[in-house]
Amino acid sequence: MSFRNYKEKIDEGDKVILYLSNNLYALEVQREIKNKKGEMIENVYQTPFGALKVKNLIGAEYGTKIELTKGWGHILQPTPELWSLTLPHRTQIIYTADISMIMLQLDLMPGCVVIEAGTGSGSLTHALIRRVRPHGHVYTFDFHEHRAKIAQEEFQQHGLGDFVTAKHKDVLAEGFDKDLNGKADAVFLDLPSPWLGVPHALSAIKEEGLQRAETGLKCGSKHNVNSWPN
Repeated sequence: MSFRNYKEKIDEGDKVILYLSNNLYALEVQREIKNKKGEMIENVYQTPFGALKVKNLIGAEYGTKIELTKGWGHILQPTPELWSLTLPHRTQIIYTADISMIMLQLDLMPGCVVIEAGTGSGSLTHALIRRVRPHGHVYTFDFHEHRAKIAQEEFQQHGLGDFVTAKHKDVLAEGFDKDLNGKADAVFLDLPSPWLGVPHALSAIKEEGLQRAETGLKCGSKHNVNSWPN
């Protein structure tokens, strides 16, 4: 999968980013797609610069210049930053500049366990996954059931399902899952009234972090709780 590892060539099933004259488009590399009648037809992606036969991308190198019927573009491998610019907006999202500050303040590293609430469109979640891989895990919650379901499906499609668990839950009212108590290295709250979630966050943070509060905030610190204003 194109999100899981850096790779040289495009495989069928990859999600790719099409760059056209300062515009970005995300598309899935499939030879055929279903039309409105449910029939399988050749996958032809229409762009402002003409048609792209998607099957021609299979085996091409990432970064390749591609010819369209009325111009040309480039095919890029997706990153959390590019995905934030192209993802379907189910909610208002956090962009790269703010994500960078969040990562700095949470002080995450590979192997960390981090809890996020709420998931929203998954922009921040993709960045969190990249930061804690390959041995860490992200638990992300959203009070909206349909959003949580779609987010989990996207993580699986992107090859990231091993590193993230997305659930439908109102964490302000119910808290996080009990089996997460004392297991999180960091908690991020992107919710209305995030202060109501702080007691739940404190229950989730690893207790040994209390002993490190005087020496700096690393994974495991009791003080590694951040919220984001809505």
